Amino acid sequence: MAKTSAIYRNEKRRKMAVKQAAKRAELKAMVKDQNLDPQERFAAVLKLAKMPRNGSRVRYRNRCAITGRPHAYYGKFGLCRIQLRDLGSMGLIPGLVKSSW
Repeated sequence: MAKTSAIYRNEKRRKMAVKQAAKRAELKAMVKDQNLDPQERFAAVLKLAKMPRNGSRVRYRNRCAITGRPHAYYGKFGLCRIQLRDLGSMGLIPGLVKSSW
């Protein structure tokens, strides 16, 4: 089980990223626009730099929904490999069959 503080910190980052996504996209579009005045583009770069780093989507870490484990995460299921194996063996994940030979 991951530290509870790490899980909450990650959730805080995710919420902040969702909240600031539109403003970030707008500023990034301004920065990339070659038709804009260079001073306006530079002002957009400065505004983007002043925004909190945790508001960036890159800072969010995928974690297991059950344990919060950050490694070996399967995005299709939202679980880590350990929980995926356990739940798959018990037959709790529809369509997933643990192979054995």
